[in-house]
Amino acid sequence: MTIAVTGSIATDHLMRFPGRFADQLLADQLAHISLSFLVDDLVIRRGGVGGNIAYAMGVLGGSPLLVGAVGADFAEYRTWLEDNGVDCSAVRISDKAHTARFVCTTDEDMAQIASFYPGAMSEAREIELAAVSKTAGALDLVLVGANDPEAMVRHTDECRALGIPFAADPSQQLARLSGDEAKALIHGAKYLFTNEYEWGLLQQKTGLSEEEIRAQVGIRVTTLGSKGVEIVDAEGNWVRVDVVPETGKVDPTGVGDGFRAGFLLAHGAGLSFERAAQLGSLVAVWVLETVGTQEWVFNRDEALKRLTEAYGSAAADEIATILPK
Repeated sequence: MTIAVTGSIATDHLMRFPGRFADQLLADQLAHISLSFLVDDLVIRRGGVGGNIAYAMGVLGGSPLLVGAVGADFAEYRTWLEDNGVDCSAVRISDKAHTARFVCTTDEDMAQIASFYPGAMSEAREIELAAVSKTAGALDLVLVGANDPEAMVRHTDECRALGIPFAADPSQQLARLSGDEAKALIHGAKYLFTNEYEWGLLQQKTGLSEEEIRAQVGIRVTTLGSKGVEIVDAEGNWVRVDVVPETGKVDPTGVGDGFRAGFLLAHGAGLSFERAAQLGSLVAVWVLETVGTQEWVFNRDEALKRLTEAYGSAAADEIATILPK
């Protein structure tokens, strides 16, 4: 199936603080906060929600279509993505702004403080999915990931108008959306992705109950950090899948993106919710164990070994049918 991945395309500047943010925050002084953290590491990596998900799908053999806006400085990043199986023909190149930047500092507790400069991402609102589908062919699914808010609204409206199934994944942008905007982004979605905190925030902002949201979306997928993932369909059928045990926590940036890529690729290939979540969890842990969201590599033997250890040989054998050889 052809999956179009819409979302931010950015360069990540990732730093590590050798301490705990919580130890530096004074509850009675938050209104006057003024802090600077001396970090002991800096790496610059390719990233962005759209870029991360598309990369993971490409590495897994999915040939995704990336849809987003970047600056003229995208050339090297583009080559990287195309070399890893991503179709970048629908990426818009700005002649005014640089590619977006994500600047993030992570402490010893894996807590993060980050800033995001949108840059060329703001031009994603000019992209028409109807035009994209005419050029790239019929779209079987559009993932509407964190992006320029107007672009997210436009892509969602176009999917409904064109009858294209879509996955709603507001993630980082949920904090700046109004309740009405959030309602509009999820209505009619085939999939709704959030983490545990975002799920609570979504209900608070929209004023909708779990049952009311379930009536508007096909499948709710809520990641729960170390507790795994919860999947609920429109009828209320419920599946819980545990994580793949990690060998070490290196950097949590992009873990959710990796999960989404594995889940959508597997479910789109016909695997069950459970198997799709298991593959998503494997990709997520690979990202967690690596500095940089696109620095992990796929190894079939390792994948099957870790899937077997985490979920059993039957699960590994079934998931193996869709993995690259």
